[in-house]
Amino acid sequence: MPDIKAAQDLTEAIPPIAGRVGRPRRRPDAVLADGGYDSAAFRDWLRSKRIEPIIPQRGRKKIIGLGTIRWVVEQAIAHLHQFKRLAVRWERQLDLHHGFTKLAAALICWRRLNQTT
Repeated sequence: MPDIKAAQDLTEAIPPIAGRVGRPRRRPDAVLADGGYDSAAFRDWLRSKRIEPIIPQRGRKKIIGLGTIRWVVEQAIAHLHQFKRLAVRWERQLDLHHGFTKLAAALICWRRLNQTT
């Protein structure tokens, strides 16, 4: 499956965000992506959903600060991949994989909190 199609499916699969009074939000304000997602069709699709695409265009000046934001996400994925079961993904059932991901996130947070105290 092409990355752009997966990005569209991922954007469509965002669950409602609860917590505030009123109707829960179902879409982000903006999508940050690297140059690999630079496509006029993808940008138009995001705009049709009223989502601002923040994607550097090929052959143009880079977006300053985008790498700093993306580094946080890449670092989080690297932390999760320290658990071999998540890096290889042996589970075929999605609910088991989600459970192990949540357990790994809890362990990472617990270790960080344990270091600071």
